Amino acid sequence: MKTAAAYIRVSTEDQTEYSPDSQLKKIKEYTKAHHLLLPEAFIFLDEGISGKNAKNRPAFMKMIQMARQKPRPFDLILVWKFSRFARSRQDSIFYKSMLKKDCGIHVVSITEQLSDDPTAILIEALLEAMDEYYSINLAQEVRRGMNEKFSRGGVVSVPPFGYRMGPEHFEPDPDKAPFLPMIFQDFLNGSSFRQIALRLNALGVCTVHGNLFESRSVEYILTNPTYIGKLRRSSGKEEASMLLVDGRHPALIDPETFRQVQNRIMESKKSRSPCPRTAPARYMLQGLVRCSCCGSTLVLSEKGKSLQCHRYAKGLCGKSHHIRLDILNRAVLSVLKTDLEEGTIVLQFRKKESPGDTALFSRLLKQETRRLERIKTAYEAGADSLEEYKKSKADACNKIRKLKEKLRRSPGQPTSETEFHQLPLHCALSLLEKEVMTEPAKNVFLRSLLSHITFYRSESAVQLHYH
Repeated sequence: MKTAAAYIRVSTEDQTEYSPDSQLKKIKEYTKAHHLLLPEAFIFLDEGISGKNAKNRPAFMKMIQMARQKPRPFDLILVWKFSRFARSRQDSIFYKSMLKKDCGIHVVSITEQLSDDPTAILIEALLEAMDEYYSINLAQEVRRGMNEKFSRGGVVSVPPFGYRMGPEHFEPDPDKAPFLPMIFQDFLNGSSFRQIALRLNALGVCTVHGNLFESRSVEYILTNPTYIGKLRRSSGKEEASMLLVDGRHPALIDPETFRQVQNRIMESKKSRSPCPRTAPARYMLQGLVRCSCCGSTLVLSEKGKSLQCHRYAKGLCGKSHHIRLDILNRAVLSVLKTDLEEGTIVLQFRKKESPGDTALFSRLLKQETRRLERIKTAYEAGADSLEEYKKSKADACNKIRKLKEKLRRSPGQPTSETEFHQLPLHCALSLLEKEVMTEPAKNVFLRSLLSHITFYRSESAVQLHYH
C-alpha cells in the first residue's frame, strides 16, 4: 500500500468550498477509494497564505524538505486542485520537476484527473496558466476596487493614531484623539519631533501598534492630512506621488494649524546644513548664510575662498550671491558686535511643561482607573486567571501611582510660559575676533545664537536672525 501526503492551502477565511476541512474531507475520500495510507504527520496545512511564493509558505517548505529524505517518507502528494499546490507556474514547474526527478514523488490533483497520455502535460500546463491568470487578474480587480472606494472617500487602510474604525469610516478614538492638538501645538511652540516623542512616552501613550513613539512616528502624524478630514493613497506610478480626496471622517485638526505645521517643517528642512551631521563644520559660517533671492544656503566655491548660492550654481536662482569668505566673516562679526554692544543678550526659553499637562494627567488617571475596574470584572467573570489578574492589577496600580505623583508635582495654576536668562558674550566675541577658537567651535557658538544669516548681494549687507 502506497503512502500519501496531503497539502492543503486556503487564502481567505470566507472561501467555504476551499476550507481546510472541505479539502481534507475530499482528500481522505480519495485515499480510501484508491487504497492509500495518509498518516496525520503527513497532512500539511497553510491557512490564510497566498500561493504566489512558495518560500512564504512554511508548511509547504516543510513538506518539500521531508520529501527529500532518504528513504522517501511518502510516494505522492495529494492536493484538492493544482492551484492549491502553487499559483506561480515557475514554482509549480520547479517543485514538481524536483519531486519527480530527485525524489520519485508525483503531485496528484484529486479533482483534476490526468491520464498518462502525453497530452496530459499540455492539459496540466494549461490549468497552471489559468490559475496564474486568475491570481493576477484577481489582484488587479481588488486593486481597482480599492481605488474606486478610495475615490469616493471610503476607507482602504487602517486608522492612524487618534482614530478607530467605525461602521463605515474612521471615528475619533476617545483615548488618543485628545493628544493630537497637543502634538501639533507643541511643534508650533518650538518642540522637536524627538521632544514630542519623549513627552508622549512619558505620558504612557503608545502608537497604533503599541510601540513607543520615535521622531519619525511624530513626523508622520504631523504630515498626515487625515487629521484635517482628508484621505491619501499612493498613486502607484511614482514613489512620492500621492492621491488626496475628501474623507467622511471628522477632522481633529483645523486646516490653518495643519498649514502652519507644514510650513514650519519645510523651513526646518531648508535650514539644515547640506553637510553630514556627524562631520564638523569646515568654516565658521557653514550652513548659516542664506541667499536673499531664493533663501537657499550659500556654499563654498573657488577652492574654499568664496561662497555662492548653490541654486545659482545649478541655474535655479536668477541672481549671483558670490562673496569672499573673509569679507563675509568680518561683516558678520561687525554686525554681531553692534547688536550686542551692551555686552549681554536676553535669551528666551520655552518651559518644558505647559499648563495643559494637568488636564492630560487627569484624563490618563481616569483611563487607568476604568481599566482597573475592567480587570476586576474580567477576573470575577472567569475570563482571567488569578495570575493574570494579579499581573494586570499590579501594572494598573503602578501607573495610577505614577500619574498621581505627576499630578501632585504639576502646578495647579498656569505659570509663565517662558524663562529669561542673561548670558555674558564679550568673552566669546573676543575669541571669535582673535581666531582663538577652531572653525567648528565658532560654528557651534553661532548656531546657538543665530537661526540664519541673510546676505543681500546688491546692498553688500547681512542681516542676522537670532533665535
